[in-house]
Amino acid sequence: MLSMLLDGAVEVLDISPDLYGDAVERYEEVGTWLAEHGSPGWQIYPQGSFRLGTVVRPGTPGGEYDIDLVCRLPLHHESTTQERLKQRVGEQLVAYRRWKKDQGHTDAPESLEARRRCWTLGYPGFHLDVLPAIPDDEHLPTGIRLTDKDLWEWQRSNPIGYADWFRGRSELSTRILEKRHANVADVPIWHVRSPLQRVVQILKWHCMIMFANDPDNRPPSILITTLAGHAYNGEEDLFTAVRSVLDNMPRFIKKTNGKWWVANPAHEEENFTDKWNEYPERREAFNAWFTDIDTTMSELAHMEGKGLDTVYERLAKSFDRAPVLHSYKRYAASIGAATDNRMGATGRLSPTAAGPRKPSHTFYGQHSSARD
Repeated sequence: MLSMLLDGAVEVLDISPDLYGDAVERYEEVGTWLAEHGSPGWQIYPQGSFRLGTVVRPGTPGGEYDIDLVCRLPLHHESTTQERLKQRVGEQLVAYRRWKKDQGHTDAPESLEARRRCWTLGYPGFHLDVLPAIPDDEHLPTGIRLTDKDLWEWQRSNPIGYADWFRGRSELSTRILEKRHANVADVPIWHVRSPLQRVVQILKWHCMIMFANDPDNRPPSILITTLAGHAYNGEEDLFTAVRSVLDNMPRFIKKTNGKWWVANPAHEEENFTDKWNEYPERREAFNAWFTDIDTTMSELAHMEGKGLDTVYERLAKSFDRAPVLHSYKRYAASIGAATDNRMGATGRLSPTAAGPRKPSHTFYGQHSSARD
């Protein structure tokens, strides 16, 4: 029951095919512009949740989702600077946005903003982050060096290697879209989510709701995804997988030479908990989130025999009520179709025809323990 309720709820969090298609179309168009108008050898590929198949619909009304694009220039780090690299990519994005407006296209980006590591193109309902990068000669073929306006040293990463690692952990193949340009890699279409992908979506969903009012301290998605990937042991049942992942996650948080460390499994020099060492409140926020969701799942594990309404109310307390209600209704209908609205004589699950009690208020986009 718990797995079916969670799975039914998290399905609602997948972004719609139309929104997904819009984001991919913008990615391909911007990527093609950069590949065609930049110097020879510019390569474009996706990173982040779109590539991993762990996108979660925004948890607050008016919230946005993002698609991340890496723009890799074939330069040696000694031949350029972080500032110049970011400027070169930015110049092309300014030209692209101007061209769209001059041509009268209604889908021109509404905004273009320089952020700490990337450029952000704003569209209705989502934004496209463009990360300027160059090859990392010490971690070929897929390692990259990237810009960071707040740091002197080049930062390092490996989005392609990370995606390969995560795919290996989830053991799920992908279906590839038709290429739009030889140097523009495709965004995978995930027709079926693996248990690990669903686990990550559930963890991100809970985190998004819990920190709806405190986004600056919200644990990074990449940290949650990495710990979940390490902790996953191949469980097929979704609720069992979530419990197992939560049990195992703390083992992969290390303290090395006095510093908290969760390495990128595809690039050991990238630390996904680097901010914990600079801002202790970030670690406290992570611990608060972990304690909350771990407690929630432990309580749910002891509620399965108390009836569907009781389980529904507990899920709705810690998650977004609308998706949980959708899943409740679907599950209750499936029980009714099979057993005339009952599950045998035990009475373990007996959803009423009217559904769960009507709440006095909604929790859409909020959490009872959201931090101010």
